[in-house]
Amino acid sequence: MKEKVLVIEDEQTIADAITYALTREGYTAEAVYHGETALKRIGEFQPDALILDVMLPGMDGYEILKKLQGKGRIGVIMLTAKEDIVHKVLGLELGADDYMTKPFDMRELLARLKSLLRRIQTAQHNPDSDEISVGGITLSTDKRTALAGDHPLELTPKEYDLLALMLAHPERVYTREQLLNLVWGMDYFGGTRTVDIHVQRIRKKLGPPLDSIIQTVYGIGYKALGGSSEN
Repeated sequence: MKEKVLVIEDEQTIADAITYALTREGYTAEAVYHGETALKRIGEFQPDALILDVMLPGMDGYEILKKLQGKGRIGVIMLTAKEDIVHKVLGLELGADDYMTKPFDMRELLARLKSLLRRIQTAQHNPDSDEISVGGITLSTDKRTALAGDHPLELTPKEYDLLALMLAHPERVYTREQLLNLVWGMDYFGGTRTVDIHVQRIRKKLGPPLDSIIQTVYGIGYKALGGSSEN
């Protein structure tokens, strides 16, 4: 089955050029030009990935990312004319997988999309377990849901992936660079600080005493405490 990609871009010439290139590469691709229309179409089209512009009429790309949280795994590459690091970090922290600044090379966009979809497919077909349970935290890897005790956790896609990786391998120490490579799957231009930010947010959402399950290994990185049981 062809992988489906939805292009969300208000500049129609850019959107149509991307859609044409995607179709030539064998994807099933569509384009929408308005934020609120895009959100509705995502539900109908059920894309595997989005090419998502930040500046959109009706609803911007950041708001779309927020509304997608907890609704399953959709790969996201964001497009923007903004070059400052704050906007890039914001998009990635809200769940985007990658970021490209206009103007961009179409060949690079296609290569990044191919890499992203390959990582998603690998994760879906080779899960470590259907369920990971560690110290009161339970993750369902097929449904991508998380519980802290009996309470649902609202995690962004990247927060979920980061937590799942560490809980699946308790007591294993990861450097920040390893976590960037394994979770983000690219040379992340924002630096290793993004790992610290995501860990802080996960801990805040877990709350005490569960927040202590992610331990800082000073001078190296992070690990999850042991006591794992997988079904």
